Amino acid sequence: MHAKLWLAALAIAATNGYAQTPLERGKYLTEGILTCGNCHTPRGPKGVLDTANRHAGGPQVWETAEYRVRPSNITPDKDSGIGGWSAGEVKAAIRDGKRPNGQQISPQMPYGFYKIFTPADLDAVVAYVQSIPPVSRKVEPPVYKVKNMVVDIPPGAAKPMPEGALKDPVKRGFYLATIGHCMECHTPMDKGHRDFKNALGTGGEKFEGPWGVTVSRNITPHKEIGIGAWTDDEIKRAITKGVRKDGSKMRPPMGFDWYATMTDADLSAIVAYLRSIPAR
Repeated sequence: MHAKLWLAALAIAATNGYAQTPLERGKYLTEGILTCGNCHTPRGPKGVLDTANRHAGGPQVWETAEYRVRPSNITPDKDSGIGGWSAGEVKAAIRDGKRPNGQQISPQMPYGFYKIFTPADLDAVVAYVQSIPPVSRKVEPPVYKVKNMVVDIPPGAAKPMPEGALKDPVKRGFYLATIGHCMECHTPMDKGHRDFKNALGTGGEKFEGPWGVTVSRNITPHKEIGIGAWTDDEIKRAITKGVRKDGSKMRPPMGFDWYATMTDADLSAIVAYLRSIPAR
């Protein structure tokens, strides 16, 4: 690791209140708030993750007017994964949505949300992904139906977050919720675009899978239809355990098993951010 990367990662670790090496930081993000394996890991009966093939690509298919894709194998396998990619190429795929050959990646991969990554965090994620065990598992190649696919970037997320801003709880929560692409699921579409301006966090999107049909809920501070009447602990329980205020259980693809690895400080920051958005 370059000295600058180590220093930057240690600075972020100090902000988080505990010490982390870059690889530890990369693991914390990749296996936590980023929920990479939520898509890139195959699922068995009832949607249970096949952890023996962690990050080796999923069987599910996403098809729109612009593309038909399956989750790629992102392990360092040289034949079926990203083992032949340089660190810079992996970084470009995550942040810019570009393959090594220059092909635009489907925005099903939420790289519009990843442009906010601090340089140190992005380097840490790349280092971790390149360190995981390679798994040989070929995935059906993507089909792109148009030359340029639409990419939605949340307001305020078009460039890297200044690392000093992470000291502010609301800004830190916005950063974490953005790299966690929470609003990708919790903001409805309007004319082919996420309506971040008028409907941020209002939910209503349907997700079909082995678990059945799940509808994303309103996570704005609205007292009646949002989470404005929920306590901080109730919001944290929903995020990390998938349990609603009334005690009922949530279903995938909400990645509560991944979010359960987050520190309480990071969860508190996300709650602070959610309470700051417009109630709708």
